[in-house]
Amino acid sequence: MKRMMNHCGVSLLELIVTVTILGILAAGVMPLIRNTTIRSKEVELHRNLRIIRIAIDDYKKTFDMMPDGPLKTGSGYPKDLQELVDGHDFGDAKVGSVKFLRRKILNPLDPKSSADDKQWGWELRCYKDKPDSIKWCGDDVFDVYAPQDGTALDGTKYNEW
Repeated sequence: MKRMMNHCGVSLLELIVTVTILGILAAGVMPLIRNTTIRSKEVELHRNLRIIRIAIDDYKKTFDMMPDGPLKTGSGYPKDLQELVDGHDFGDAKVGSVKFLRRKILNPLDPKSSADDKQWGWELRCYKDKPDSIKWCGDDVFDVYAPQDGTALDGTKYNEW
């Protein structure tokens, strides 16, 4: 009995069992951590696409509410994405220039998007383009999409969102 009370320390077997259990737990957690960073970028990509598309739709709605006249020309969509930030004068003297975004909305999957002054890391489609077109005609901005060819965690392609 006295011998057991003086025993302090860990046996080799206890140490091996503990290290094995920790290794199994770490092996299970590592894929979750890796997927969490990918998932957060995908959520941000979805959110940014939604924000830009809503701003484009709001621009079109504002254009459609304008009275017919010399200022109402074109398809009703912005010429480029920067026009959503800079604003557009729709001819209403009371309102002035209307802005639809506070700042550039960048593509989180494109690290060079902050240097891209025209497209912010997105690919653009015109009103005249087909829905699956990969070339922008340059007339207006009807839609945006991510140019990345990668596959998301849910199995869909980024450029199809």
